[in-house]
Amino acid sequence: MPSKSILEQKQAVVADLAEQLKNSPAGVVVNYQGITVDADTKMRKALREAGVKYMVMKNSLTGRACDEVGLGDMKQYLTGMTAIAIGTTDPVAPAKVLKEYAEKVESFQILAGYLDGAVVDANTVNTLADIPSKEVLIAKLLGSIKSPLYGLAYALQAVVDKDGEAAPAAEEAAEAPAEA
Repeated sequence: MPSKSILEQKQAVVADLAEQLKNSPAGVVVNYQGITVDADTKMRKALREAGVKYMVMKNSLTGRACDEVGLGDMKQYLTGMTAIAIGTTDPVAPAKVLKEYAEKVESFQILAGYLDGAVVDANTVNTLADIPSKEVLIAKLLGSIKSPLYGLAYALQAVVDKDGEAAPAAEEAAEAPAEA
């Protein structure tokens, strides 16, 4: 039987992880087996820059934390060498970075994830990773709003230009003496 101090440490770790899971919009569970130290270091750096917390933790502790926040279905994916990436602000960031590394390293694979309190499978995580960034989506929206306005402005300018050409011709016709 573990000592009381070890139990308290484990309970603190589970409580901390549960709090992080509860406060995050999304996260991803991966099997990190086979990733080299160099690739792992680069991946962790990319995750940090994207505002994602990445941690390797015992599956039993992760499972308990998932149970505490209502993500009990996640426990079925917690077998083998797993790690969890928790997005702090952007729900797409963990999926994007980890998908990039899953494509580079054959044995590294996305197992599952969670989004807004619901467990999602690996296919959903990969689909989420394919969503363009927020900035790209905003640019596309603004472009689609701006396009019809440009069309209207060009059409109005064409009318103005056409009327501008017709007006001098009408003035010339009015000034010309009437032939009898």
